[in-house]
Amino acid sequence: MVRQCQLSNVARATIYTHKVSAVVDEVELTLLRLLDEEYTRHPFYGSRKMVLFLRQEGHVINRKRVQRLMRILGLVAMVPSPNTSKKQPQHKVFPYLLRGIAVVRPNQVWSTDITYIRLAQGFVYLVAIIDWYSRKVLAWQLSNTMDVEFCMECLTTALTEFGTPEIFNTDQGSQFTSEQWIQKLQENGVKISMDGRGRALDNIFVERLWRSVKYEEIYPKNYAKMPELLLGLSEYFAFYNGERFHQSLDYKTPNEVYATGAGGGAKIADYFSNQGDAKEASSNEEMGQRQAAAATATPS
Repeated sequence: MVRQCQLSNVARATIYTHKVSAVVDEVELTLLRLLDEEYTRHPFYGSRKMVLFLRQEGHVINRKRVQRLMRILGLVAMVPSPNTSKKQPQHKVFPYLLRGIAVVRPNQVWSTDITYIRLAQGFVYLVAIIDWYSRKVLAWQLSNTMDVEFCMECLTTALTEFGTPEIFNTDQGSQFTSEQWIQKLQENGVKISMDGRGRALDNIFVERLWRSVKYEEIYPKNYAKMPELLLGLSEYFAFYNGERFHQSLDYKTPNEVYATGAGGGAKIADYFSNQGDAKEASSNEEMGQRQAAAATATPS
């Protein structure tokens, strides 16, 4: 053992240390579950209101701990604020291209987001890609790590099975500003749109999807393990696309609307003022024109 440690340049204390299995903090898991459920009900709640909510539930807790737990879940109140999206500083951010644009056909606009799904002993991450016109879930992936790879797998699946959209909208998270993600979209001639900072409703259709998934599938069934969750979500998304009637689609299913190209649609209202926002609108339009030119240019 001594010789092996010398050859591996590893301290013997590391080898001899008694390995203790991590102890699951049941209280913390309960708090995380309550925060996840309350945020789904009231996504405009910040840490102060979450403190009051948890105290009403009988928990002695302060704001600092609630802020830490909300960071674990990636929860940010859906209200205008100066820092609602976490991105890598070195990553490029694209403008939001969808304000005031009517979505009138399938594959005109896709968008994606990541949410947290609770299990009995922790949380996993779910990413999904949705077609705005039909609300159809085109692809989804689960992961127990918050990396870009499972997002790329989801994107590749959607592009392979459904072609390419005209515009792809995301938030400014590090996964969606990464070089891999941006390059994949640009290689397929897709215009890139990103939510504006402090604008909670720019990606509202995915937020509505998360609410449906959690209230209709996750919370009632209280999954314990990843394989059970995978099977449950597979069944749910098949139901969501092919059987669940959507009021916004005049009680048609997303599969029907996507296939026929009739009965869907979407539009984000344009609330620009005549001053600062108008300048942003002009910048967004210029960026959109540059992206269109780049997408149609002949490679050298």
